Amino acid sequence: MTRAPAGALRETRSREPLVLLGTVLTATAVSGVRPRDHAVWLLEAAPVLFAVPLLVLTYRRFPLTPVAYRVLTLGALMILLGAHYTYAHVPLGEWAQTWFGWSRNHYDRAGHLVQGLVAAVVIRELLIRHTPLRAGRWLLVVTVLGALGVSAGFEIVETAAASVTGEAGESYLATQGDPLDSQWDMTMALAGLTTTLLFLRPRHDRELLPLS
Repeated sequence: MTRAPAGALRETRSREPLVLLGTVLTATAVSGVRPRDHAVWLLEAAPVLFAVPLLVLTYRRFPLTPVAYRVLTLGALMILLGAHYTYAHVPLGEWAQTWFGWSRNHYDRAGHLVQGLVAAVVIRELLIRHTPLRAGRWLLVVTVLGALGVSAGFEIVETAAASVTGEAGESYLATQGDPLDSQWDMTMALAGLTTTLLFLRPRHDRELLPLS
């Protein structure tokens, strides 16, 4: 099997952020067409609507690694799907709920798992590139605590938004009657960041090497 020339690989990689950006922009447009609840859509899609312009504006000065852009795209797509249907009514989650006999739609749990994965990659990258921290226990500790802090911050923001938006806020929270919903969300975020540190770290380190 022949290997692609290094120049071709670099060109493909240079185009990847543009392809991912186009994918997220398309998904945003589709997600916003006749959503289940327009107010909930705006609340749920807000992180994507904020992050995309920020990443575009900082791309030339501070481009992220391919791993970071890929997990950010995955997170954006999950958010936009949940925003369109509201998390409690995403068809994929409803199918799984029926198939496995679950008492609730667990799509939001999957979303928080990906949230932990994304937060761990981005925080780890920022720490390695902007602080003296390098691979070791302190980088691990700060990454874990930072990613959990992001998860807790989202829970606080969600609760605050729900308290001022009434019925839309209830759909936004997607607790589905679970009094331990926030605790489960943070547990899933922990599972996501653990997945990052176990499986994505070697690849992430290779991509960070020329940048750090």
